[in-house]
Amino acid sequence: MPPMPPITQALLLINVAAFCIDSFLGPWFTRLLALWPLGSGFLPWQIVTYAFLHGGIGHLFFNMLGLWMFGSELERVWGTKRFIQFYAASVLAAAGAQLLVTGLLGSVYPTVGASGGLFGLLLAFGMMFPNRTIIPLFPPIPMKAKVFVALYGGLELLLGVTGSATGVAHFAHLGGMLGGYLMFRYWRGQPPFGKRR
Repeated sequence: MPPMPPITQALLLINVAAFCIDSFLGPWFTRLLALWPLGSGFLPWQIVTYAFLHGGIGHLFFNMLGLWMFGSELERVWGTKRFIQFYAASVLAAAGAQLLVTGLLGSVYPTVGASGGLFGLLLAFGMMFPNRTIIPLFPPIPMKAKVFVALYGGLELLLGVTGSATGVAHFAHLGGMLGGYLMFRYWRGQPPFGKRR
C-alpha cells in the first residue's frame, strides 16, 4: 500500500484531533466552530471549521474512511495544490448549500462534519476513474465508481427532498458534489468560467 499523501494525512489528523478536543471541551467548542444558521449564532469562519467537527465516533470513522479511500488517490494524481483547491471548494459549497437550506426552512440547528468535502471527493473519483470497480461497505456489492456516485447522489437528493433521515445534512452533501463539479469546470475553462486553467 503506498504511503498516505501529506494533505490527506493532515486532514485525517486534524479531524481526529478536533474530535478529541471537542470531547473534552464540549458545547463551547461546538458553539464556536460548528456551522450555525444565519441569525442563529453564525460566524464567518464556521464555513470552514464545521468540516473538522463530527457528531460521534461513527460519523468521524466513516468520513475518515472515505477521505482515505478516495482522497489519497486523488491527491496522488492531482498533487497537493489542486487537491487542497478541490477539497476547499467542496467544503465551501457544502456550507453555502446548508446555509441556504437552513435559512429557507428556518432551522436553528448547527451542522458538523467533513461529509460535504467527502461527497465532492466521491464525485471526483467517479469522474476520474468511472470504470474502477469498488466494493462499498453499504451495500457490499461490487460496482463501477460512476454507478456508486450516481446511486449515492440520487439517494441524497431523495432523502433531502422527502425529509427522511432527519439530522443529516443531505443538501450539504449535494452542495459538496456541486462545488466539486464546478471546480472541474473551472479547471477545464468550461462555462460559467473562462479559459482553461
